[in-house]
Amino acid sequence: MKRNDTLFGAGQNLPWLLAAAFSTCIGAAYGSDWPQFMGPNGDGTSPETGLLRAWPAAGPKVLWTVPLGAGYGGAAVRDGKVFVLDRQEQKQDVLRCLELATGKELWNLGYEAPGRIDHDGSRSTPAVTSDRVYAIGPFGNLRCVDIATHKLLWQKNIVTDFGASAPRWAVAQSPLLYKDMVIAAPQGGSVGLVAFDQATGQEKWRSEAVGTMAYGSPMLLQVDGIDQVAIVNGKGAAAVGAQDGKLLWQFAHPCKIAIPNITALGRGKFFITGAYTAGSAIFQVTRQDGKWAAQEVARIDKIGGHCHPGLAYQGHIYVLCNVNERSDGMVCFDSDGKLVWQTKSNPNFDKGGSVLTADGTMYAMDGRTGELHIVQPSPAGFKSLGQAKLLEGREIWAPLALADAKLLIRDQTQMKCLDIKAH
Repeated sequence: MKRNDTLFGAGQNLPWLLAAAFSTCIGAAYGSDWPQFMGPNGDGTSPETGLLRAWPAAGPKVLWTVPLGAGYGGAAVRDGKVFVLDRQEQKQDVLRCLELATGKELWNLGYEAPGRIDHDGSRSTPAVTSDRVYAIGPFGNLRCVDIATHKLLWQKNIVTDFGASAPRWAVAQSPLLYKDMVIAAPQGGSVGLVAFDQATGQEKWRSEAVGTMAYGSPMLLQVDGIDQVAIVNGKGAAAVGAQDGKLLWQFAHPCKIAIPNITALGRGKFFITGAYTAGSAIFQVTRQDGKWAAQEVARIDKIGGHCHPGLAYQGHIYVLCNVNERSDGMVCFDSDGKLVWQTKSNPNFDKGGSVLTADGTMYAMDGRTGELHIVQPSPAGFKSLGQAKLLEGREIWAPLALADAKLLIRDQTQMKCLDIKAH
């Protein structure tokens, strides 16, 4: 696996290089699939090029629209199929498989999961290999389904099976695929992360406790040539060895309700952010004489992202920094944590999602208005290349997905597929 800890600042080549590295861990997905939470690289970047840099006069072409229950769960895409975990009437979780080209539902598999959730609905993104799909429901049900037969192969519950407790707003994490394993983060009193055999569900390793479950997902990263799995929680961030689950390092950050994953900046440097005025920080992970350490190098007071991680591009970090207590809009930091610019209310973006492409453009959703922006990321200032209102309602916070020049977006009632290829 190619090192990805030295690539920050690699410019438009970054998504391509990361995609090559991560393909060894999630299986050989063709073209530009989006087979897991935060995409093929696990960091919100896409290797795609040749995409729209301005909207047509009538807005982007909507290829299809399908109804969904309320929620925030994102889509995964592989081999021309879209996978999304839906939730119906506070009674059932439903894994749906759609045709990417048309939106036609090919199959679905539901299971009983009764219970009332504050801010009801799905929360997670499935993870997909060539023959199986894995999904975690809001009550901790981890299920492995055969794509060809649509049959349940095995299941676990990452809350009850490991003596853990679901956070206030339910389980929101997405599974992580690594080699022949699928990794989740129960974060109970005696266990932190757990790896299961993809085929059988047999436990391969479990780590020691690292904190209590929040809303972040396991994330694959690499430092000093070592594959690691990181997780955020109320203590900050922690990482374990991807091969064996051995605890490597922990970093303290004051966000008690952690949601966004950390952002890799290169050479063992990371950005962490959080809501409720916890602010953001940059820290350095090092290894000396076999011992790991994580040390803060910059602290950003109060300005932080609520739902989504920062996107790193050419030496800068772009984050949607709107929390309940303050609105900073889209924010640009440099790699030393210096505030470069912020949009505040013009535009605000609320808590929407965003994707960075290899073309050097961002597609960013305003979570309050349903307007989708094409953004040119630059330290010179915020530059929107176009905006189009495409979604309706409240809390349009789901992560975006990009595959085969098709952008998948959703609100609380529907998912839309947009054609964003530059024709």
